[in-house]
Amino acid sequence: MPIAVGDRLPEATFKVRTPDGLKDITTSQLCAGKKVVIFAVPGAFTPTCHAKHVPSFLGKLDAFKAKGVDTVACVAVNDAFVLDAWAKQTGAEGKILFLSDGNATFTKAIGLDFDGSAFGFGVRSKRYSMYVEDGVVKALNVEDAPGVMDRSSAEVLLSQI
Repeated sequence: MPIAVGDRLPEATFKVRTPDGLKDITTSQLCAGKKVVIFAVPGAFTPTCHAKHVPSFLGKLDAFKAKGVDTVACVAVNDAFVLDAWAKQTGAEGKILFLSDGNATFTKAIGLDFDGSAFGFGVRSKRYSMYVEDGVVKALNVEDAPGVMDRSSAEVLLSQI
């Protein structure tokens, strides 16, 4: 069953690329005592993710900060090296935290995975956005199709905080 508003995020470990190499970040480290926006994309550099979803959140960073959000993070079932390159390409490096869920461990644990094998993608994350306070989901918006971004935009999530 997919995660829902009121649920606590499961413990998981993400990878991020730093100047010193790969680093682990756990769900607890990300969320404990913090207000966090998490949005997920089916894949780095894919059309809707690259042209719409990341720019949506990048353009609203100040508005999220004004509402007390500590971190805006993007989750993708891609490796940390790809996400690092994507952060640089989009201009989001150092602004949005790109979290690699390379084995889809977190994505499967929250029940928001899908099989993209028909497109050569394997297991991927559904497109969603969520607002989390101290590890508890306060708002959640999940899209019905990977190429659609109607419910999960920064604008929609901002209206829910």
